[in-house]
Amino acid sequence: MNKSKGPVALVTGASSGIGLITAQKLAASGYRVFGTSRRPSAAGSHGFEMLTMDVDNDESVVTSINQIMDSTGRVDLLVNNAGRGLSPAGAEEFSLEQAQAIFNTNFFGVVRTTNALLPHMRSQGSGRIVNIGSVLGFMPMPYMAFYSATKYALRGYSESLDHELRNMGIRVSVIEPAFMKTSIEANSTQAEFEMDEYQEIRTALAVRLSEMLDTAEDPGVVADVILKAAQEPNPRLAYTAGTAAARLKLMSTLLPSRFLDTGIRKHLKLRTQ
Repeated sequence: MNKSKGPVALVTGASSGIGLITAQKLAASGYRVFGTSRRPSAAGSHGFEMLTMDVDNDESVVTSINQIMDSTGRVDLLVNNAGRGLSPAGAEEFSLEQAQAIFNTNFFGVVRTTNALLPHMRSQGSGRIVNIGSVLGFMPMPYMAFYSATKYALRGYSESLDHELRNMGIRVSVIEPAFMKTSIEANSTQAEFEMDEYQEIRTALAVRLSEMLDTAEDPGVVADVILKAAQEPNPRLAYTAGTAAARLKLMSTLLPSRFLDTGIRKHLKLRTQ
């Protein structure tokens, strides 16, 4: 029995940035929205309902989803947005535990939340799942190896899952923005084993990323694409979000690999040889 008069959406990582703006736009579009965060702010302060949920923890995810189902009887849209970042550094400077932690949130957190909700979507015979990826899911970025790896994994998972669930009335899309004006970079984890060999490039990349963030687009452009993917009758498997992401996607499709390789390094002000 549907206890909710309108469509119901669950947005993870909704306390700030892309997740917050997405939850607000969905609420303004008629969804009853449940946002989640490990440390949510005061209830009602954002115009939607906030729950405490840690996507790294099986019990926390199941408890929150059961709470939503008890309240509404259904979830029509899941936006898997919760994620974490790593500060730019050489891959060997990060511990295995740090690599596992970012996968646990950025990839397995999506799997954990999706698996907990899928039985309910199958029962109702419909649903949309929108996963927040990155342009780094189709274009590598030097010194962000593990973050890129989580987004490559998410892209493959999302596309495969969409094929598996279509005949059950459930569709899956991945949204791939470029750098946005959010707090994820400021809250990124530093490499555990900083090495002298990478000191110069870490310093230079920090400056370059700051420059890129100064001209980054507003996360509202991502929220607009999420809403589009949620409401289109025949959603695409993948969407870019913003002009920078669209340009990078075109480059990755049209440029020969050697030119793309050089372009990436020039953009980051790395030596090309």
